[in-house]
Amino acid sequence: MTDKLIIFDTTLRDGEQSPGASMTRDEKLRIARQLERLRVDVIEAGFAASSNGDFEAVQLIANTIKDATVCSLSRANDRDISRAAEALKGANRARIHTFIATSPLHMEKKLRMTPDQVFEQAKQAVRFARNLVDDIEFSPEDGYRSDVDFLCRVLEAVIKEGATTINVPDTVGYAIPELYGNFIKTLRERIPNSDKAIWSVHCHNDLGMAVANSLAGVKIGGARQVECTINGLGERAGNCSLEEVVMAVKTRRDYFGLDLGIDTRHILAASRMVSQTTGFVVQPNKAVVGANAFAHASGIHQDGVLKARDTYEIMRAEDVGWTANKIVLGKLSGRNAFKQRLQELGVQLDSESEINAAFTRFKELADRKSEIFDEDILALVSEENLTNEKEQYGFVSLSQHSETGERPEATIVFTVDGKEVRSASEGNGPVDASMKAIESHVKSGAEMVLYSVNAISGSTESQGEVTVRLQNSGRVVNGVGADPDIVVASAKAYLSALNKLQSKADRVAAQG
Repeated sequence: MTDKLIIFDTTLRDGEQSPGASMTRDEKLRIARQLERLRVDVIEAGFAASSNGDFEAVQLIANTIKDATVCSLSRANDRDISRAAEALKGANRARIHTFIATSPLHMEKKLRMTPDQVFEQAKQAVRFARNLVDDIEFSPEDGYRSDVDFLCRVLEAVIKEGATTINVPDTVGYAIPELYGNFIKTLRERIPNSDKAIWSVHCHNDLGMAVANSLAGVKIGGARQVECTINGLGERAGNCSLEEVVMAVKTRRDYFGLDLGIDTRHILAASRMVSQTTGFVVQPNKAVVGANAFAHASGIHQDGVLKARDTYEIMRAEDVGWTANKIVLGKLSGRNAFKQRLQELGVQLDSESEINAAFTRFKELADRKSEIFDEDILALVSEENLTNEKEQYGFVSLSQHSETGERPEATIVFTVDGKEVRSASEGNGPVDASMKAIESHVKSGAEMVLYSVNAISGSTESQGEVTVRLQNSGRVVNGVGADPDIVVASAKAYLSALNKLQSKADRVAAQG
């Protein structure tokens, strides 16, 4: 049995099934490049057969990523599998991940198929896929709630047909760690050819145990692949969190005894990028990547850390991308210092023009804010990444007036296809007034389904990061804006969302 744990990232497929988390091709590619820097073993780039947009995203990632295996999900039918293989043609290493439900509930209510029909379809799907690529993963959907005898029969057959990875999903987050670990162990012991495939776990977080279940599947069950997402992103309560699994195995190597190929220094940058792109804010007390993950408020804890940091810290903040000195740059800092800081934070911009644009934003911020934190720099870079396409709408300036007992009003100047326009409106507050001022001119008719504010660093001088989610004609988009003035940040976020609504980029539909 291998001593390496394979990290299979499905942020771009299962993660984006969160309502409102769908991404464009370019956004997916940016995240895929960050996952490659993180040295993820397998990147599940999407579900190629689900839409033209997802096909093109998988194809683009397959043609670009060189170091990781690129994977596409497919249902257990020839059309899906052929579409996945076509999208993966340019990959250095390609994997088709095919699945069919095996639990009595899913077979009867969803598939309306008999167990024998499911058995035959699973076999045929793997046989067909094996003729197209060498690396085949098979998942029995809702595997944990499947009959063990039937599941053993199916998995033995698909391994015989050429499946190289067997993934056992806890699709609805029903498992308990000890029971799930023993379930994997039982399957491996009962299936005669189980040693011919790598065993994998894929756990959902409905009961808050996705990471614990996954680790039990590894330690008790002998699985050697974990399927996970950045920040635990995913539908309902989310998926198993990549950063938590990786740091648990790394920190407790004495217990797990497993090696990882992950470069953990890029974890924070990946977390930030996914959060910015999807609009799903990371909670401050989130393990590993939350703003408070390495903060100590208790006097006893602070005293202990100052004397010997391992009294209260089991990981080094620097190992996941944080820095010991959070105040890094100021208004007198030059371009080279800024570029070096980006490298230290694990951020890679693709061109000098992107670096120059981010540096210009940094200097503008430094004129307004005396202390620049890592979080500020990551926000600037993420904002630059998200707005480097040609925009229909651009922010210019905003003025607003609010007074107790008076109705707030705002006047905003913004560009429409390069031409400046001015618009004014009243509202229930300055944020509402500024957005109504924009909407009164644009007349998009979009419904706002989310407005979220997050302080990037911990002071009143902090930048505010605003996420706006708009919905129009069944299309859902996220806009993100950052600024020390929260009203300005809100206006930027609204304009960012409007740009995405106007974009002709084919957004990927979530897969159920």
